[in-house]
Amino acid sequence: MLLIPEDTMSQYSTNFLLLPIPEYPALDCAPNKIIKLVVLGGSSVGKTALVVRFLTKRFIGDYEANTGALYSRKFTIDGEQISLQVQDTPFVSLEDDTDSICCQEQINRSIYWADGFVFVYSITDYESFRVLRPLHQHIRRIHPNANIPLLLMANKGDLLRARQVSSKEGLQLATELGGTYSEVSARENCDGVHEAFQQLCQELSRSSSSCNGEKRRGLHLVRPKSPNMQDLKRRLKQALTSKGKSATTL
Repeated sequence: MLLIPEDTMSQYSTNFLLLPIPEYPALDCAPNKIIKLVVLGGSSVGKTALVVRFLTKRFIGDYEANTGALYSRKFTIDGEQISLQVQDTPFVSLEDDTDSICCQEQINRSIYWADGFVFVYSITDYESFRVLRPLHQHIRRIHPNANIPLLLMANKGDLLRARQVSSKEGLQLATELGGTYSEVSARENCDGVHEAFQQLCQELSRSSSSCNGEKRRGLHLVRPKSPNMQDLKRRLKQALTSKGKSATTL
């Protein structure tokens, strides 16, 4: 079960309903596996929107500046109980006139912690695409000998007239980095977003099973005391309140 805002746009209510989400059934016992994903990319590419779309099926267009929330969900994959942790992150960028990335220490900790990686760029922003190859090189320096399960997500696929990055370029980069490629729209393509994340989770789950329980040693990332759905609820409520104020102004 998930706490989400009551979908009553005419009165931006602060009431919340408990609604079932069939794709992610609640589990009565502790999951056998923990899968840890980190979502990385440039500024304003839709990282948070994609995470929210995947976890709640909802799309909210406007968010406050991302400070790096950690979300947790329990579900079943290939008949096995899984606890999924998704780390949202602040943006990464290229340093001036270089191919080196500039990122906060928090992002380095998240990279060290994660099992799988989701790279996000906007098809309408070539600079957000250009940062990904140096980002992968940065991850490789942190994990020089490890397999790096990777999903490359080209977001804002609904804005084709503003496209700056072709599908061919995205697919070529994903192949070069050894990952999978998915062009999606957080705004319009809930199924595509879900399928892309699901595929990466399946890959990580099967990889974990084949490793006989061995885990990569990594830096501990402090988790919230409980799954961070309260933060997600706050973000959704904030976005609805903001829309309500805009409607009043008009």
